[in-house]
Amino acid sequence: QVQLVESGGGLVEPGGSLRLSCSASSDIARARTMGWYRQAPGKQRELVARMISSSITDYADSVKGRFTISRDNAKNTVYLQMNSLKPEDTAVYYCNIGYAYDYWGQGTQVTVSS
Repeated sequence: QVQLVESGGGLVEPGGSLRLSCSASSDIARARTMGWYRQAPGKQRELVARMISSSITDYADSVKGRFTISRDNAKNTVYLQMNSLKPEDTAVYYCNIGYAYDYWGQGTQVTVSS
């Protein structure tokens, strides 16, 4: 069983930045995929960003140019750098890492409001 622990969420004003972290209990170098998803109230969970390999990344159109997914294999941690945040980015953000099975974190709340 792989445990994922997210951190870094919080309240930020529009235009601000946050960096989310996802710490894994297993070696992320063995992972097939890793990504960040979000779910806003009353909406379905949606893909924000994912990394298939160290050089292949994919982003939702709504976050392209503002968000960046990255990884630190030595720390078994996946990051999501979020810049130029907008109120519509408000959601619970979930980390997902795929090994033989997919694993999810517990979620971290991001609120963008003035």
